[in-house]
Amino acid sequence: MTFIDLSKLYSGPAKLSELDGYIQEVASLAGEGNDIVLTGQAPVWLYLKAAHTLHGKAKKLIYRSPVTGDVVIFDHSPF
Repeated sequence: MTFIDLSKLYSGPAKLSELDGYIQEVASLAGEGNDIVLTGQAPVWLYLKAAHTLHGKAKKLIYRSPVTGDVVIFDHSPF
């Protein structure tokens, strides 16, 4: 399982103008065909773009927060 803390992608407020760089880093950290957990304090637009980017790249995507626990966003595992 690969953990990606979106809050580690930026310092200070996240900037929409830096979105392409954030997403390139997410894709690099995720690799291909892995189970991914997205976590960390980040704007909803960054979570949405990361999830969209990882669809077709990750086998399984999970959102994790202290409030919700694990929420499966998608699971393309045949098992």
